[in-house]
Amino acid sequence: MISTLKQISLLVIFCVPLLNCTGNQSELDKIELQTLDGMPINMDDFKNKTIFINFWATWCKPCIQEMPTIAKAQELLKDKNVVFLFPSNESVDLIEGFKERKSFDFNYVQIQNMEALNIMALPTTYIFNPKGELIFSEAGFRDWSTEENLALITQ
Repeated sequence: MISTLKQISLLVIFCVPLLNCTGNQSELDKIELQTLDGMPINMDDFKNKTIFINFWATWCKPCIQEMPTIAKAQELLKDKNVVFLFPSNESVDLIEGFKERKSFDFNYVQIQNMEALNIMALPTTYIFNPKGELIFSEAGFRDWSTEENLALITQ
């Protein structure tokens, strides 16, 4: 008969790693987005696609300076399996007003939990591979239209 201590040890050795593997929420699962119409966005809808997420704000000059380069990258990668999302935690009215003033063809969305993601500066960009793994995270301006950065998106 196995002693209680050995049973507990076996439980810890075999079960705890399983709990840790299945209990960890991926970075992608932590992101809570909704459309500007207030509909929740299910990130599972983007399975098997590269997801480029650029967190921004209407008042953020580096965000706005970066947008033309993202628009160019989005155009250059239109035939690739890449989804571009542009979440802001500002009000729908502010986002809609910005959208009307600017000519970018972006999928503007609203983020519900930016604080939970520990985003400290804008713009911040996340890139997830088709497996849903975070492969890139960076705060600050970047020219996304360069060959090097296009390769970073599609790697």
